[in-house]
Amino acid sequence: MSFLKNILGRKEVKIESCSDFWNWFLKQEKEFFKIIQNGENIHKGFFDKLAPKLEEIHSGIYFLTGMSDDQTAELILTPDGALRNIYVIEELVETAPKINGWKFTALKPACDIKDVGIKYENFEFNKDNLKFYPNLHKSYPDEIDLTIVYDDYSEEKKAAVTNGVHIFLDNYLGEMHSVTLIDNLKVIGNSEVSEELIPIEKLSGYLIWREKEFVEKYEGIRHNTENDGYTNFEGKRKDGGIVLALINTTLLKWDKKASHPWVFILALEFEDCDNGGLPDGATNNRLEEIEEEIINYLPDFEGYLNIGRETANNKRELFFACKDFRNPSKTADELIKKYNGDFKISYELYKDKYWQSFKHFEQD
Repeated sequence: MSFLKNILGRKEVKIESCSDFWNWFLKQEKEFFKIIQNGENIHKGFFDKLAPKLEEIHSGIYFLTGMSDDQTAELILTPDGALRNIYVIEELVETAPKINGWKFTALKPACDIKDVGIKYENFEFNKDNLKFYPNLHKSYPDEIDLTIVYDDYSEEKKAAVTNGVHIFLDNYLGEMHSVTLIDNLKVIGNSEVSEELIPIEKLSGYLIWREKEFVEKYEGIRHNTENDGYTNFEGKRKDGGIVLALINTTLLKWDKKASHPWVFILALEFEDCDNGGLPDGATNNRLEEIEEEIINYLPDFEGYLNIGRETANNKRELFFACKDFRNPSKTADELIKKYNGDFKISYELYKDKYWQSFKHFEQD
């Protein structure tokens, strides 16, 4: 039997946890180090082996590698701007063993702007051809809304230029600041400028100052929803289907919305119950059980406010405003695994400091 096993080869164990991944990596690390150090056969010898193992842990984990010095190989794991995958990468790096000759980094780190020069789609981005100015809104004083001015801007290549600016900011500010501190960003050319321009090298300091002010203003603020009032909404879609919503209208009048700036929307799709897009009794009971489970995972006293829910077109959406973006992502991923086959579960996670996503539910 052992002879047959040697001929057929042993089936590799599926990577299901951080420890599984690092156990696998430890067996390959010396070979990987040599490949990175020599800079030869790096795609086949390293990239093609690493990528599928990361995919087994969680989709959307990307990586960069190189020698940080003559004796140290660095592996940078990045979500490539996807907010929902940050927690996975942070947890993976936190559990990394100490391996001589290796450095593991979660997210692209900030760089000295003098060292940041990006080439993308035949465009070059650097400190000399980029400037910025903030757009201040009286009604939304905590919003960080930026206009980036690029000397070589082309309207015909707007998408490429915008992508290039985002890549530049990831490398200059560091991926965490680039993804989490900026609420809105627009890229324009010099011909559209109507404000005084600020050198791009001052952007990092500006963002840190604004974030410090924001944290000091809202740190520790919580809202207890126990005695809040809820309103039922009913409407019809264009195709005649029914729309039902149950919304915490007391919460929507709260004047400290910006203290919970992350909007988390979890959607549960159910089979057509021949009920105008609404669930039947048994399905509704099941949905409410899951909703209660989610609220227990994301309680208001820890900074997760359940704004309400909407049911229509064979889908129930649950709305939360959150202090943090990591735990909602993790909770959603765990629920997707747990209820796979029962419901199709998906989610959105984005920054909306003033909860503009829910303005249509506000009442005078």
